[in-house]
Amino acid sequence: MSNNLENNDEIVDDYGQIKISDEVVGIIASLAATEIKGVAGMSGGITGGISEMLGRKNFSKGVKVEVKEKEVSISLYIIVEYGAKIPEVAWEVQESVKNTVETMTGLNVVEVNINIQGVNIEKEHKEE
Repeated sequence: MSNNLENNDEIVDDYGQIKISDEVVGIIASLAATEIKGVAGMSGGITGGISEMLGRKNFSKGVKVEVKEKEVSISLYIIVEYGAKIPEVAWEVQESVKNTVETMTGLNVVEVNINIQGVNIEKEHKEE
């Protein structure tokens, strides 16, 4: 059986075609990002309000996906936990998202852009 990627996110094999929507890629990326220690959640980005942290039901929010032929570019808008080392968190998110999306979809992830939109300050820090 041969697997070939054709026409953006469409996989064609001996049995037919499989189409993966941009939203599915976004959901996969969001879940991979929020599993990383130091990530408080996804942000709505500019359109949803920078300080708005999205709930678990909005999995594809805070993610922008661009699929081109066999490649995909992903931009994530995240909120980090107070005290987290932002460069380390961003690097871990990039690695996790790239590996997870490539494994689950077969698409080649060419870039994962991380946009830090805010810092989640716990109640304890607010009271001090």
